[in-house]
Amino acid sequence: MFKDLFQKKRKYATIPAERSRGGEQPDTGDRPKREIPEGLMTKCGKCGTIQYSKELEKNLKVCPSCGYHMRLNALERIKMTFDDESFIEYDADMISVDPLSFPGYSSKLEQQTMKSGLRDAVVTGEGLIGGQPVVVAVMSFDFFTGSMGSVVGEKITRAIEQAISKRLPVIIFSTSGGARMQESILSLMQMAKTSAALSRLDEQGGLYISVVTDPTTGGVSASFATLGDINIAEPGAVFGFAGRIVIEQTIRQKLPDDFQTSEFNLQHGQLDMVVHRKDLRGTLTQLLELHSTKGVY
Repeated sequence: MFKDLFQKKRKYATIPAERSRGGEQPDTGDRPKREIPEGLMTKCGKCGTIQYSKELEKNLKVCPSCGYHMRLNALERIKMTFDDESFIEYDADMISVDPLSFPGYSSKLEQQTMKSGLRDAVVTGEGLIGGQPVVVAVMSFDFFTGSMGSVVGEKITRAIEQAISKRLPVIIFSTSGGARMQESILSLMQMAKTSAALSRLDEQGGLYISVVTDPTTGGVSASFATLGDINIAEPGAVFGFAGRIVIEQTIRQKLPDDFQTSEFNLQHGQLDMVVHRKDLRGTLTQLLELHSTKGVY
């Protein structure tokens, strides 16, 4: 019946009870089942291996079977990157509004906040990484697919200006589906605004490290994500402007299987290095230490 299609889904996965050691049990259809609480297990999006969620978190959300780097939200990224209790957030009360009265945008913003626990797609602030002071902006794909609206651009610009004022280096962790269409030209303007702020940082001799994570596309990839003095990416991260399907339909050619991955971009000169997540904090610490000893802030 049609009503069966609309039944509320259970928050538990059911699996058959283990078979007895004596051999195979006949499939009678009424074997006892065990219920697994939602969130206890996580399935790898690449190889399909099912892992205990807590064990996966200990492994920094990297699949131990295939090495796939699962997405992190901004708070998870900050926790695993900064020295304990050293992070101080900037502009925590800044939220997006609906300047163009785009249909449904206000309600979607509320839904995204409830779903992600964030107020927008980026968290900015300062703290210590390996004892080295730094200003950061950390984007989060789970808020509106990390889309860049006016608040994202404003928070990143303010963070860069703080770095110039305090003579601190800047690190931006990027992940984004592109510009936020509900804000139209106001969103696209953030590409120029953030790029101009980074230009001022460069003029003052400041250091900017860009860390690209999966995925980073559209206006973010065409602005601050590619402007680093040092450009780093996590393994397998999709990084490019237009999507694969759009490009293939435009040029009418089949693209390589690894097209737009970190490894592909490294091979073609778009990146300086690809760094495994477990080594990323150490790599950033070394880079910050190196440039501080060279008199570059």
